[in-house]
Amino acid sequence: MVKSFYRNLILAILSAVLLTLSFPKYDIESLAWIGLIPLILLAGRNSLKNAFLWCWVSGILFFLFTIYWLIMTINNYGDVPAWISALILLLLSIYLGLYFGIFGFLTAYVTKKLRLPLPFFAPVLWVTLEYIRTYMITGFPWASLGYSQYKFLHIIQLADITSVLGISFLIVGVNAAFAEIYSILKNKSSIPFKSSFISIFFTFLLFFLSLIYGYNKLHTDFSRGRDPINVAVLQGNIPQHLKWNREFQRKTIDIYKRLTDEANVHGANLIIWPETAAPFFFQERTVYQKELLDLSNKNNTYILFGSPSYTLSGNSDLRLFNSAYLISPSGEEPSRYDKIHLVPFGEYVPLSKILFFIEKMVVAIGDFMPGKEYTVLKTPQIKFGVVICFEVIFPDLVRKFVKNGAEFMTTITNDAWFGNTSAPYQHFTMTVFRAVENRVYFARAANTGISGFISPKGEILAQTPVFTEGYLVNKISPSTVKTFYTLYGDVFAYTCIMSTGLILLMSIKLSLKNTHTRKRVPEGRTKI
Repeated sequence: MVKSFYRNLILAILSAVLLTLSFPKYDIESLAWIGLIPLILLAGRNSLKNAFLWCWVSGILFFLFTIYWLIMTINNYGDVPAWISALILLLLSIYLGLYFGIFGFLTAYVTKKLRLPLPFFAPVLWVTLEYIRTYMITGFPWASLGYSQYKFLHIIQLADITSVLGISFLIVGVNAAFAEIYSILKNKSSIPFKSSFISIFFTFLLFFLSLIYGYNKLHTDFSRGRDPINVAVLQGNIPQHLKWNREFQRKTIDIYKRLTDEANVHGANLIIWPETAAPFFFQERTVYQKELLDLSNKNNTYILFGSPSYTLSGNSDLRLFNSAYLISPSGEEPSRYDKIHLVPFGEYVPLSKILFFIEKMVVAIGDFMPGKEYTVLKTPQIKFGVVICFEVIFPDLVRKFVKNGAEFMTTITNDAWFGNTSAPYQHFTMTVFRAVENRVYFARAANTGISGFISPKGEILAQTPVFTEGYLVNKISPSTVKTFYTLYGDVFAYTCIMSTGLILLMSIKLSLKNTHTRKRVPEGRTKI
């Protein structure tokens, strides 16, 4: 009993550590291809109850290790005591770890009931759970398994069909195949050898076909016949504790005006400032509004920047938005995009009638309203979309801009909240997948970094260090293609969800049939 406990504990910790090391900042992405083997062995060697509990423990540890930075973010900028911040991290990790627990339970259940090889079921189940995690309640797809492979360009090209979930599918499939091989070699597999062999063969065949697909896409031109434009991203490196300080507004604007002038020397057609880089209501006629309009005119360039905005209805109902403005050198009416997917507990309180006390507890919390339009912004040379901060981690949201006509994408963010942790790196690498999924260039402007440019193939063309002031200028070519994912969305995820449901129904049906058979009275026996 004691030996079994420590064996399970070691396997749970090992899986959590291997998966954590595959993500930024560690970036040992190859570990993801073996990191789930201990978790899968946990599921196969235990009762259904223990499979759930131990995989849950592993999931909790993984998220504690991966999103540890939440403590600093909530404590430093939410003005929440450290012990409450740690408790919030623990509670969130317990919730997110449940997906690992459910994976372990259902994997064990199906393999025991249907004797189905792991590579046939584990990948579709994992994708189902990651998709649910992406959109359940407010959604939190941070540290989805596929994101660990952002540097493995040949394999991530598949995302233009499947989104990042397809990469998760491959990783889980390969892990399951290795676990199946291990079980066969140890004579501990309950699956018929022929079924196991077929599942392993097709898993590695799919992996190599994905590499061939990736090789082909890496040699494809996605911007044929269109002239590139020069785009600049600015990084003002404004400390978070000064960002909304009225006395620091003048210095903030002066920093971005200077960086704009410097970037424009390189002939930038579009200059991008970060999220809320203009810390005032641009829509109001102030000296700052005039300075920005004059800046665009003087440099003869379009400027995209973040600024809060509001609408005021007839009954004095004030609605605040986290917005991005595009101003033109000719003085045309500015275009505006209002952030659609807000950060829960950072920009609004979900279930505020129930969680009424949180707004009082978290001093720095916002009170924003979500926007509704997937606005495509335009200059004479190009049409583009902008997503703000948290929005870039949602594949379906980004693809809607491209489907609506955006020829390249920008994301503006303020990652100063995260401090010098792994969070800015994790956040930046998610943008790689949005570029590949839609085959568009991505320009990223972040207050304290990482700012940069990403190609439609997922190549990081340029990036800044964190917590430095500066700018980057790069050529952006308009996209001339619409990918399968852009046009049709999460068809792959829906297929996995339906497959998971069908397999579970078959397992339950077989389980009920076996239960009914055991309860039947054998023929020839007299009831008493």
